[in-house]
Amino acid sequence: MNNRARILFLDAYDSFSNNIVSLLTTVLGADVEILPIDSPHFANGKRQLAEALRRYDAVVCGPGPGSPGSDGDVGLMRHIWTLGDADLLPVLGICLGFQSLVLSCGGVVRKLTTGLHGMIRPIDHVGDAPRLGEGNIFHGVPPFEATLYHSLHADIGQESIADEDWSASKWSPPAHLPDIVPLAWTYEDRGGFTERILMGVKHRARPFWGLQYHPESICTESKGNQVIQNWFREAMRWNRANGRITDCSPYLAGITRRLPMHPAHTTDPSAQRQIKNRDDHQTWVESGSRLANFGVGYEYQSRVLDLPLHVEVPDIVEILQEEQKDFIVLDSASAKASKIGSDVRGRYSIIALDVDDALKLQYRTGSKHVTARANCNWGSSPNSKQEVAERINISSNVQVWQLLADFWMIRKLPHREETLSPFLGGFMGYITYEMGLEGIDVNPRGETEHHHNARPDLCFAWITKSIVVDHLEGTLCVQVLFPSSSSASTSAADAWLDSIADKLANSPFWSDGLRADFTRCGNAASQQPTPPRTPKATGGSDARGSTRIEVPDPDRYEDKVRRCQEYIAAGDSYELCLTDQTSITRPRCPSPERGLKGALRLPPSGPGGEGHDSKKISPSSWELYRTLRTRQPAPFGSYVRLGGATLLSSSPERFLEFTADGLCSMRPMKGTVRKSAAAPTLAHAESLLHVPKEEAENLMIVDLVRHDLHGVCGAGRVSVPRLLVVEEYASVFQMISVVEGRLPPPPPRSHPNPDEEGVGRGNANSERGQRQRQYTGLDVLAASLPPGSMTGAPKKRSCEVLREIEGRSGERGLYSGVVGYMDVAGRGDWSVTIRSLFRWDDEVVSHEDGEDEEEGAENGVLEVWHIGAGGAVTALSTPEGEREEMFTKLRGPLGVFEEI
Repeated sequence: MNNRARILFLDAYDSFSNNIVSLLTTVLGADVEILPIDSPHFANGKRQLAEALRRYDAVVCGPGPGSPGSDGDVGLMRHIWTLGDADLLPVLGICLGFQSLVLSCGGVVRKLTTGLHGMIRPIDHVGDAPRLGEGNIFHGVPPFEATLYHSLHADIGQESIADEDWSASKWSPPAHLPDIVPLAWTYEDRGGFTERILMGVKHRARPFWGLQYHPESICTESKGNQVIQNWFREAMRWNRANGRITDCSPYLAGITRRLPMHPAHTTDPSAQRQIKNRDDHQTWVESGSRLANFGVGYEYQSRVLDLPLHVEVPDIVEILQEEQKDFIVLDSASAKASKIGSDVRGRYSIIALDVDDALKLQYRTGSKHVTARANCNWGSSPNSKQEVAERINISSNVQVWQLLADFWMIRKLPHREETLSPFLGGFMGYITYEMGLEGIDVNPRGETEHHHNARPDLCFAWITKSIVVDHLEGTLCVQVLFPSSSSASTSAADAWLDSIADKLANSPFWSDGLRADFTRCGNAASQQPTPPRTPKATGGSDARGSTRIEVPDPDRYEDKVRRCQEYIAAGDSYELCLTDQTSITRPRCPSPERGLKGALRLPPSGPGGEGHDSKKISPSSWELYRTLRTRQPAPFGSYVRLGGATLLSSSPERFLEFTADGLCSMRPMKGTVRKSAAAPTLAHAESLLHVPKEEAENLMIVDLVRHDLHGVCGAGRVSVPRLLVVEEYASVFQMISVVEGRLPPPPPRSHPNPDEEGVGRGNANSERGQRQRQYTGLDVLAASLPPGSMTGAPKKRSCEVLREIEGRSGERGLYSGVVGYMDVAGRGDWSVTIRSLFRWDDEVVSHEDGEDEEEGAENGVLEVWHIGAGGAVTALSTPEGEREEMFTKLRGPLGVFEEI
C-alpha cells in the first residue's frame, strides 16, 4: 500500500511549474498530481472541486502569467480560498497563487515600481518570533536568498508605516486586514525610497500560506527548502488536529497528470482504440509499402580515413556531392579556430550523402497528415528513378511525434561501443518555430494559415549514407546503412564505401590542395564584419545592381520593445524574446536542380585574373554559406537544402543533445557582448556580462529549460552543472548555462501480452509495447519546442504576446527553430537556428520591368532571403540597447551580401 502523502498542484501555465512539482516530490517525498487551472472537468463550480480535493493532503496554487484579479488567469484558485469549513484543507500559494490569496483576504495587488524578474534578493523572514505561535513556516530557517519573478506585488498598507515603527510592526496583521499575517519581506532601493515587498504570509484562521518568491529556482538557496518542509509539517499537523482524513480512492485518472509526462509517442486509451482500427499513421508504419519499409532491417558499415589538414568540410561536399539538389551539412566550422575557447569549437561535422535519394517526411502545422517522399527505382537502370509520395493521416488526438517515434523504433540499431561516430545514420533535418508553437497550443499562423501551405514546418530525411568528420582526431568516417538481407547487399555496401574513399583520395583537393580556397577558409578568426553601425535599407544601387535589403525600422523596433515592457509590467511575462526580420531580394541564382556544379566560385582566368567578371553572376547559396562560415565560424553551423527551403546558419547555440542511454543536455545562451575595443578579452566580457540584467536573462531561460526537462525526465532527474558561464567565440562573447536531465528507464514488463509478441527485427508488433513505455530524445525535443531562449517565460503566454507585437503577416519560419539529427542508435544533437539566413523556393518575385536584368538571374526572377535577429526584453531593458543588440546580431549574416 502506498502511504506517501498526496498533493494537488494547480498549474497556471507557468514555465516553472514542473520545477515546483519536482521540488515538492523530492523534498517532501510526496506524490504530486497536476491539474490545470482551467480544467473543464470542474466547470460546474467548486462543489465538484471540493469533492475531488478529499483525495489530497494539501494543495499548492502555482505561479503563472497575468493578474490575480482576472478569473481567467487564476481559474480554479479562486474557489480554493472560499471553500466551506467542512471542505478546508491546507494550501500553499506561490507567486500568482500568493497574490490570489492576499487578494481574497482583502489586500490589493499593484504594479511594482520596476519588475523583479530573475532578481536574487535576501529574504527578511520572521524566523523564531514566539508571538506567531502555530503556523510559522519560517521557524528555524537560517537567512537565505531567493529568486524573484514578478511585476505585481501585494499591498497590505506597508508603505503607510513610518520607518521608525517598521521593525515593531512588520510582523503584525494590518488593522484593516486582520486575516493576513506577514511572514517575510524583501526591500528594493528605488533611488530615493525603499520599496517594501511582501514575500510571505499566513492566514490568521485558515490553513493557508503564501510565498511571493520562487522556492524552486536554481538560484534560490537550498536553505530555503526548509520553508517547504515546515509548511508541509504544519499542513499535516492541521489535518490531524482537525480530524481530516484523506480519501484513499484512486487519483483523478484522465484529469490530472504526473511527472514525467507521457512520452510524446504514447497515446491515451481512446487513441489506442483508433490505432487498432488501423485508420491512422500506424496503418502506414505497418503497411509494408515501399516507403513505409524504407530502411527497415538495415545494418551499419564504415571506413575511417585520415583527414588532410588543409581539407575543410565544404571541400568534401564539393568533391562528393556536386550534382545533388538537396543537402544537409552540419558543420563545426569553428573547430580549427585558435582564438576562441576550446570548449566552443565543436568536434564533429556531419555530411549527409545522396540526400536526393533519401526518404523525406514532411509535416505542416494543422494539416493532420505527413507526406513521405522518396526517389525510387522503377527499372534496372539507375537513371529510371521517379519520386514517389504517400500521404499518412494522423488521428486528431495523436501527434506527429508518435509517427516519427514509431518510424524510428522499427529501424533502431544498438549503440556500437567500438564506433566513436556520434551519428550512424537516421533522421536529419529542421523544425520551424511555428512547429514549436503548435506543441504549446499557440495558433502558429492565424489568418495566414492558408498561405504557403506546401512549406513544411518539420522536414526530416532518413539518411543512410553519410560522412562524420572528427576534427579532434583528424579523421573522416564514411558510413552506410544497408539491407542485411543478403551477401550481395554487403558486397554492394563495401563497394560503395571503397568508391567514396577512392573519390576522396584521388581528388586534387585531397592530395595537394589544388583549388582549395585557403583565403576564404583559413582566416576565420581574423576576418570581422565592418558594416555601418545600423544597417541601411538599399534598393538597386549596390554592386549587384538589383539586390534590395529591407531592414527593420529602428524607431518601430524601439516601440515594440516598449510594448513588450508594458506586458511585462502587467505581469503577463517575465521576459519576451522579441525578434524582427530583414529581407533581401536579389536575382535568383541558378536552379537548385543543377546542384553545386556551375554555382561554385570560379577562379580568375589567366595569370592576372582577367577574363571572368564574377559580379555578373548572382552568388549561389553555397557561396554565401562559405562566406558566412568564414565571417562567423561557429560550432553548430549548417547548410541545408531540404523541403523547398535553403538554410545557411552559423549558430553558436546548442539546443539539445541526448545520448543513447538517456542523458539529455541543453545549453541555453543569453547575454551577448560583441568583441570590440571596449571588450577585447574574456575578462572584459565577464565584467560586462556578470551584471543583474544579463544574469537574469540567462537565469530565466535556465529555469524554463529545467521545467521542460522535468516534464519528460521526471522529478529529481535534472541538474545544472554549469551556470552563467561566459564563453569566447570568433566575434562575440556569450553567456551560457548547461542543464542536464536523465530520461527515466522503461518500467519492467510484468506480464507478456500476446498482442505484443513477435520475432525478428523490424516487426512492429514486437516493438509496440516498448514504444508505449520507452522515453527517447524525441520526447525531450517535442516537449522543449520552441527553444526557450527564443520565446521568454512563461513560454505559452510569451509566445502569444510576441505574435501580437511582432505583427508580421508571415512568420519566423526556420529562424528560431532547430536543426539537427537523431540517429538509429537513439543519439541526437540539435542547434537553435540563429545567426542564419533562409529562403523558400516558392517565394519569388518578378523583375519589375524586365529590363536591365541581372545576367545571373533566371528569367528575370528574384529570390527572397530572410534574416531574423532580436534579443530578450526584460523590465531592465532600454529600447535603445535592445535595438543595438538586434542590429549587432543582424550584421554577421547580413554581411555575406556585402562581402561577395
